[in-house]
Formats: sequence, C-alpha cells, structure tokens
Amino acid sequence: MKKTTQIGLKKTIVMVFGTTGLFTILYLITGIVLPQLPTLLIFCILGGLFLMPVEWFLMLRQSKKDYGKYSLEAALIGQEKQPIIKILFFASLLFGVAGIFSFTLLPFENMLLFTLREKLLSFLPIGFDWNNIEYIKSFPKNIIMITCAVYFIFNVLVGPITEEFFFRGYLTAYNSKCGKWAPVIITVIFSLYHFWLPFQNVFRIFIFLPMAYISYRKKNLYICMVSHILCNLFTTISFIIAVVN
Repeated sequence: MKKTTQIGLKKTIVMVFGTTGLFTILYLITGIVLPQLPTLLIFCILGGLFLMPVEWFLMLRQSKKDYGKYSLEAALIGQEKQPIIKILFFASLLFGVAGIFSFTLLPFENMLLFTLREKLLSFLPIGFDWNNIEYIKSFPKNIIMITCAVYFIFNVLVGPITEEFFFRGYLTAYNSKCGKWAPVIITVIFSLYHFWLPFQNVFRIFIFLPMAYISYRKKNLYICMVSHILCNLFTTISFIIAVVN
C-alpha cells in the first residue's frame, strides 16, 4: 500500500472551518433575503449545492494527486471489509448508545446553554430556530412537503454518506501521524464544524466518539456511516411527524 501523504492538522482546520464558515455565511444571507422559503429547505439546498460538493472535490482531488485518478481511494485508505451483519450489529449498538445520550446529556447541555442560545437567536429571523415547528407549519402545504422530502434526502443520505467518507475516511487517514488520537481529533473537528448548530457540540462529540473509535479499530468507516444514518433517520422522521401533524 502506498504511504499516505499527510495534510496536517493546521491545514485540516483551515480547510474544514474555512469551508463551513463560507457555507454558514451563505446560508444566513440567503435565509434572510428569501423569507418566502423555510430556512431548513434553504440549508438543505445550499448544502447539496455547495458544502457537500466541496467535500467530495477535496477527496477526489487528493485521490487524483496521490493515485493518479479521481476516485474514493483517499477516503478508503486502510479500510477493511466487514460482514454486513457485523456492520449492522455495531451500528445498532452505537445507535442505542446515542439514544441514551440524547435522553441524558443533550437535555443537560440544552439547559446550560439555553440563555446563550436565546440571545443569539434574538438577533436572527425566527426561521433559524429549527425547533420552532409552528414556523415550518406556517408555510403552504406544498412547501412543507417539499421541505420534508428534501430534508429527508439530505439529512438521512447525502449528508451522512458524504461526511463519513470525508471525516472518518479522508481526514482521519491523512492525519494518521496523530496515531490513536486521530479519530478523537477529527471527531472534535467534525462536531465543531456544525456552525449552523453551535449549541450541541458536547452531545455530538459524545455520540460520535464511540462510532469513530469502533470504526477506527475495525478499520471500517461504514460502521460509523450506518450509525450516523440511523441517528439522522430517527431525528428526521420525528421532525417530519411533528410538522405534518
């Protein structure tokens, strides 16, 4: 196997936060100037047109540089095949762990940051509070249904698949000089990169650390990917049920 080049933590931080910073600014501006659409729909469209393509581009470009062709090789370095049943077992177990944290750690973090969150949201239009279900319900039914469909596709499939290849695959492999700390460091970076959801970082770190660690130990990012999809599937369906009822 070809020796993996290293991009280094400094470059990783600039690359990740530079990209998500630009995306978040674009999302805020578009959400303000287009009040006719739910901000969640705007977020998913911009994520599909800007954030996810940039992450794919960075991975493909690295593969071209190191392996001479545009492929996912840069994201699959050192990965080993695992039986599907084993992937599903670990993913289900990790989904259960995430569920425990969602009922224990998440409410505690939300309580601690409630005042800060309310102050920040007071400077933004109402639509940027994704917990405000009544805001989504205020739109015409066809817009609501489109929002739910686009959100499902983006949050359950496009987002988790792209992010796992990018963070658990590409960035973890290309920061392998950090040794066993690589999955931990990349998980923290992944959690903080959610500029558009800045008040659940501790929760994200705690649920993704076990996923990242097991995926790293088993050398199979699909364990984390399936876990990620299951978590997002649960929250997305819960959101859709709340909106359409």
